[in-house]
Amino acid sequence: MNMMNRRHPGRLNLKNDAVDMSHGSGGRAMARLIEELFLRHFDNEILRQGNDQAAFDPPPGRLVMSTDGHVISPLFFPGGDIGSLSVHGTINDVAMAGAKPLYLSAGFILEEGFPLADLDRIVASMAAAAKAAGVPIVTGDTKVVERGKGDGVFITTTGVGVVPPGLEISGDRARPGDAILINGSIGDHGVAVLSKRENLDFETELLSDSAALHDLVGHLVSAVDGNIHCLRDPTRGGLATTLNEIAGQAGVGMVLKEQALPIKQEVLGACELLGLDPLYVANEGKMVVICPAEQAETALKALRAHPLGRDGAIIGQVREDAHGFVRMQTRLGGERIVDWLAGEQLPRIC
Repeated sequence: MNMMNRRHPGRLNLKNDAVDMSHGSGGRAMARLIEELFLRHFDNEILRQGNDQAAFDPPPGRLVMSTDGHVISPLFFPGGDIGSLSVHGTINDVAMAGAKPLYLSAGFILEEGFPLADLDRIVASMAAAAKAAGVPIVTGDTKVVERGKGDGVFITTTGVGVVPPGLEISGDRARPGDAILINGSIGDHGVAVLSKRENLDFETELLSDSAALHDLVGHLVSAVDGNIHCLRDPTRGGLATTLNEIAGQAGVGMVLKEQALPIKQEVLGACELLGLDPLYVANEGKMVVICPAEQAETALKALRAHPLGRDGAIIGQVREDAHGFVRMQTRLGGERIVDWLAGEQLPRIC
């Protein structure tokens, strides 16, 4: 996203105009879009240099990088929008390595005809989320596609962070006997988005849980002196898919306790109405914590002491299992397999 410092004749009409092909042409119209919309919201010292890349000196430690594409529908939903979601999602992917997120890049694919007012709202939301998280957007790119060849706006964000020396957090480090925790209720994001989805509209006061989790991660890591084996945010595919991924990475099994799972009544009701299982519904402000059993109570206390973990819970245990199965101990005393998601339960949810 080449930020040009010179001024150009004419100004954007953010209230009434829409994206057109000239906004992706590389000419004056594109320069105005970048200058009067993107730079106005994202302004920071690195971005202001006007280069096609961001140059910075990383602190000591191992670098972590993650990238994520965001194609959610609808673009605006209770508790957030595609803008704040694109910031939170990538920050969280970086933070799950125990890293401190440093910088973000943002790539936009805009469809011809997309209202500039909506784009301005999305970019303002991104800027506010990045500022609140203390992770600036320092470079990016914008492309425009013809009407009918996009869906309004797609956003790809990439994040860079640094892991302190000596900290090792990875999905393959889960060990039999480890405790499994989560920082709060599951399924909130997916149900909030569904409440505004075309042809699936139903009444709920539930908000998306979309949030940046790096501060919570730092608080947790400090509380247990870095003694955490795995962190993972259960986004697409929900908690069930995330645990199956980790079980496969580490070559272990897992057992969950149904009665320990934090699920709001609104989520349960909506899932029952729509024929969904909340274990597979997306989250955007939750993380799975896997740590040694002797650290579980300390970790739980640390989670609950933070605003984003006040409803944290110990929900299960890692165990030996050559098949890598994730199982659920039901409220009735039985046990069932919690398998991988088959097919697509919730399209365009992240």
